[in-house]
Amino acid sequence: MGDPHESLIITSDLACRDNLSKRDPNHPWSAMSSQRFTNSLLFRIVVAIIVGIICSFFFPEWAGRVFATLNGLFGNFLGFFVPVLIFALIAPAIANLGKGAGKWLGITTAIAYGSTIFSGLMAYGTTVALYPTLLAGESVEQAADIDEGALSPFFEVEMAPPFEVMTALLLAFCVGLAMTAVPSDSLLRGANQLRDVVMKVIENFIIPLLPFYIFGIFLTMGMNGNLVDTISMFLKVLIVAIIGTLILLVIQYLLAGAITGVNPLKAFKNMLPAYATALGTSSSAATIPVTYKSSLKNGVTESVAGFVVPLCATIHLAGSMMKIVLFAFAVMYMSGESVSAGLAVGFVLMLGITMIAAPGVPGGAIMAAVGLLTTMLGFTDEQVALMIAAYIAIDSFGTAANVTGDGAIAMVVNKFARGNLKAPSASQRSASTL
Repeated sequence: MGDPHESLIITSDLACRDNLSKRDPNHPWSAMSSQRFTNSLLFRIVVAIIVGIICSFFFPEWAGRVFATLNGLFGNFLGFFVPVLIFALIAPAIANLGKGAGKWLGITTAIAYGSTIFSGLMAYGTTVALYPTLLAGESVEQAADIDEGALSPFFEVEMAPPFEVMTALLLAFCVGLAMTAVPSDSLLRGANQLRDVVMKVIENFIIPLLPFYIFGIFLTMGMNGNLVDTISMFLKVLIVAIIGTLILLVIQYLLAGAITGVNPLKAFKNMLPAYATALGTSSSAATIPVTYKSSLKNGVTESVAGFVVPLCATIHLAGSMMKIVLFAFAVMYMSGESVSAGLAVGFVLMLGITMIAAPGVPGGAIMAAVGLLTTMLGFTDEQVALMIAAYIAIDSFGTAANVTGDGAIAMVVNKFARGNLKAPSASQRSASTL
């Protein structure tokens, strides 16, 4: 063991440096802290968002189309890569769970579904309390076609994924569970190596390009006139939705902090890069790499994060639930229709199940919900078009709440699992049966 006096000296030295950096902003240690922040992904994403919005006011159309082309290429690559990512992370994670795979899958799914349903009921309570006053005298107008107002790229390159997101999720479950039932060190080693390769692509290619991708998204969004018209129509509901998702995140992290003993404010701060990334990508699946790295900063182990984050990117849709409920009931209220408590609760419960089929891409949740909007709430084709336009126009805030909430769920599962989801190796399991 090391000399305790030496350890005390080192600790005291670090404390002194910390105090000096706080008292003197020009101190080298303070400068290093500022440099770390400016080099962080969060800082780069925030700058990309701000610069993208500013440039949208004066960029010529041809320049916007250049970024629309680059965004299309990168977005198509993400669409190709995300199913591979989900399979590569979840399959070995389930295999490492061993015979406890079903247990932790059930626990994580129950927490995610409970969070989603709570969000929907919270949103319904908000509509009952606020809409009679907030939307008094408001009426719906014809939906603007957002795609029609969008900038067209100079060219497109199709990058078809090897399989769909839901297929990747189901395949990961089947392969992962099979590896727990049939001992095979070589297959498990191959799955772990595939995971390492995928993480290398994430760290060296996807994350460095994300700020440029997000800049292009906000640039082209700002240059879309129909998008601005749709947002202005539902501005009041948008403000309520943003505040509601933030309150939801506060509740989630207060509960996660109480269960895990982690400072909820610090935990939420660590998840800000994921929140900011989701604001730009509007995709839970595309934000998986950042959500994964942010969860590790909250003390979640790699085995837990590798299992929970990709899974919750598909099944945890609390933010999307809040947005759909708020906007759907706003459309009905502004159309002079009413919603009973029983119908609202039934709609929320069914929507929580239906949205699991959403592919984790921009607009996926609302497309999965169209059937319920027409069958349970009686939406007309015009109302469905308006709902889709309003949702897609501001899809990013719900997605940001989804992925940030995934971090809270990862903390809770990590606490329940004591940070260890790994099972004994196949040779150890075989030896134990002899």
